[in-house]
Amino acid sequence: MRVVHVYRTYFPDPPGGLQEAIRQICLGTQVYGVEARVFTLSPKPEPSVVERNEAQVVRSRSWAAPASCDLGGLDAWVKFNKLLAWADVVHYHFPWPFGDFLRLTSLSHKPSVLTYHSDVVRQKALGYAYAPLMRKMLNAMSFVVATSPAYAQTSPVLTKHVPPNRLRVIPLGIADFADQSLPGDFTDRWGLDEPFLLALGVLRYYKGLDTLLTAAKDIQGKVVIAGSGPEETALKNQAAALGLNNVVFAGQVSVEEKIYLLRSCRALVLPSHLRSEAFGMVLVEASMFAKPMVSCELGTGTSYVNAHDETGFVVPPENPRRLAEVCNRMLMDDNLAHCFGLRARKRYETLFSGKATGKSYFDLYQQSLVSR
Repeated sequence: MRVVHVYRTYFPDPPGGLQEAIRQICLGTQVYGVEARVFTLSPKPEPSVVERNEAQVVRSRSWAAPASCDLGGLDAWVKFNKLLAWADVVHYHFPWPFGDFLRLTSLSHKPSVLTYHSDVVRQKALGYAYAPLMRKMLNAMSFVVATSPAYAQTSPVLTKHVPPNRLRVIPLGIADFADQSLPGDFTDRWGLDEPFLLALGVLRYYKGLDTLLTAAKDIQGKVVIAGSGPEETALKNQAAALGLNNVVFAGQVSVEEKIYLLRSCRALVLPSHLRSEAFGMVLVEASMFAKPMVSCELGTGTSYVNAHDETGFVVPPENPRRLAEVCNRMLMDDNLAHCFGLRARKRYETLFSGKATGKSYFDLYQQSLVSR
């Protein structure tokens, strides 16, 4: 079976949780004989074809990216249609309006599924303008996938525009790499000689890291913020203005550095405060490493991955006092953190492993071929 994934950005451009989700779906379905390709845009698409372990990546130029919506030209349309001719199934990843446009204007239509990663949250005006195209796209899909039961039940788009018989829930998963060996010793790289909290990911507006910095004044331990992104300068300025000496900005980290930080931290903190954080792949990574978690209640998949009082704590968003309180409990109570971590690992193995995700998507691809 041949499947082409369609999304606005992908590796080797700077990573994010959604790109990692696509990579894991490709890896998880490989064992069932699925050959995957990824169609994407890039500001610098040279080379235009990149061979990776999980898939061949076909890239066209991103000429502009208004409101994080990468836009391509004629070359993108030509390459997309060539991939359609190759594929048995097309797997779209929402939201990407230009991807919807490509499908609408394509020369042929193949059985298609769409993973609905997030509502359009910040760009309200653009969301209204995009609504007619979005509805056409959703109606054209054989199946639409929500990444958690909560999102399937609370998304105004999914509840209104996707019939229950075409809506599926498949959690995102990650192949286990917790036992991967490291090439060197990272112990002294950031001076982390005591229990610390880890925030990991692209530094975006919806990650709530400004709240974490405010809370850090009352957190009795170090807080490591690993990643880069558009909010980096503002966050560093905030930390300086607050006079914080317990916050470490680790910058963009390698895979090996990420493994070290996940393996060494006391707990992972994801203080995102908007529904743009629809799932939180980094929570799955923490679960894989048997680490407890702190996240915020958003009505999305984050509280599905991090079950309150089972794998960690779920607190109200934008509440620095409460965030500091539960972070200190994680730092001070070794037994509590350990028990939460063991339960997180068990939940990972049951729900969020790469094997579970791969099997669910392979079955869905087969159903889409039959339902055509």
